[in-house]
Amino acid sequence: MSDYPTVKDVSLVGTYPAVVGGGGGYVWDEVLEYRVWCLPEKGAPDTEDGNDYYYVFETYEEALEFAENNVGTEQPMALVLQEEYIDEDEPGVFVHIKEQRLAEWHVKFLSRPRRNANTIPAFFAPNAPSNRLDILRGLA
Repeated sequence: MSDYPTVKDVSLVGTYPAVVGGGGGYVWDEVLEYRVWCLPEKGAPDTEDGNDYYYVFETYEEALEFAENNVGTEQPMALVLQEEYIDEDEPGVFVHIKEQRLAEWHVKFLSRPRRNANTIPAFFAPNAPSNRLDILRGLA
């Protein structure tokens, strides 16, 4: 049993675009794949004319094993689907974005509970705790 979520659809692993949204968005809906980036400047084989590249995996454990056993790799990342998310362009200024996007996340952020129908409304509610991020962390 994995400590991290399974991917939404194994048959789609490897079909998603390499370039995706930046920034966390604070909430996640689905994990689409796990990625390990390979960096030739750090010793990965140069198979892409000096450009970074990645391998995709169905589980975090497979991705971690690959990263630990290959030179020039970064720690696994999760490609997540966000049906909607919370943007923070300026520190402490949060905006509810109601559009779908893909984003790469540090796997440790998947320890936050998956977004549900109440997550974002509770975050923006007038009676939210003073540290609204506790809602996203599953602490409030």
